[in-house]
Amino acid sequence: MGGSLLSAKYQVFISSTYEDLKVERDQVIRAVLEMGHIPVGMEMFSAADEEQWQIIAKHIEESDYYAVIAAHRIGSMADDGVSYTRKEYEYAVEKGIPILGFVIDDKASWPPQHVESSTGPKKALDAFKSLIREKPVSFWSSAEDLHGRFTVALMKAITARPREGWVRASAAGGGPEVMQEVVRLSAENAELRKQAAQAKAASEKEHLDEIKQTLDILFATKKTPSYRYTNLGPWQKDSTVDLFTIFRHIAPQMIVEASVDSLASTLAMILRTDKNRSWDIVAVNQMRTILADLMTLDLVQPSTKRHPLSDKEEYWSLAADGSEVLKRVHRVTLAESSDDEDPEDSGDPENGDPDRTKQADESADSGTAFGED
Repeated sequence: MGGSLLSAKYQVFISSTYEDLKVERDQVIRAVLEMGHIPVGMEMFSAADEEQWQIIAKHIEESDYYAVIAAHRIGSMADDGVSYTRKEYEYAVEKGIPILGFVIDDKASWPPQHVESSTGPKKALDAFKSLIREKPVSFWSSAEDLHGRFTVALMKAITARPREGWVRASAAGGGPEVMQEVVRLSAENAELRKQAAQAKAASEKEHLDEIKQTLDILFATKKTPSYRYTNLGPWQKDSTVDLFTIFRHIAPQMIVEASVDSLASTLAMILRTDKNRSWDIVAVNQMRTILADLMTLDLVQPSTKRHPLSDKEEYWSLAADGSEVLKRVHRVTLAESSDDEDPEDSGDPENGDPDRTKQADESADSGTAFGED
């Protein structure tokens, strides 16, 4: 929001060639001061010094308005072949600073020694003037005329496009009362941050408690699914496992997604009592019931990935809580695995090491996987 028209002092950057426009620049500077604002002029800098450009650019950025005065000289050239006056103008346009353009009337008398005579500089000057004329511009014929036209143009710009400006700290309310308010707000902000941190910690603890309750249900729920060793072979119903064991073994397949048939096959591998025999699947209707139980606990969900219409399979994937439980259980399993463990002694039920499997299950059951070391 722009500053108050009555109290704000606006900074006006005045850009032009120097030697040929000293008198005209003085008139513009005087007009700025008479209006109670702050002029910034190129006489403050060494225009031909490339190292000064960063300082000049900073002053342009901090200015509220930019005034450019053009007569019959192009002025000093930068290393890139562009005059410093044009460089300043283009930078002000780039930064969105309101432009006040003033070009000398072609009919105005002018000292010959201040007129470009060489073809190259004259061509560059004409191009620059054309650029200035692309925006609203005033034509002046003398220093006094420029003073009046500039005053009117700046007043119009301030009315039409009020800027931030500069105000005294006291006028802006920067006294002791403001400092007290800043201190109060800082303390209030610190308290709010503390409360937010406490609320986050409480929410995380509540979520952790919910996960532990889910684990309790998984361990307490027993299943005796029907499975078979071969396709069309007799159904077996001689292996009872808890829902946690089922989840722990089928969950890795659902990190992306898995079909009901592939999950039923994996579960049959786990359930078979004769580990020397191959396996087929668990009864698909029972597999769906198990998945429904896991979905009730927010551990799995139907996959949202798209498949060809010809694919009639039913796919499932892990839900957010399911991914979290799986990661924590695997973290415990990895921590308890020795670095030099034999590949055939990996804790996989297929490799005949039920002790390690039981050990990981007990760790998860006791809460070790959830930060209760």
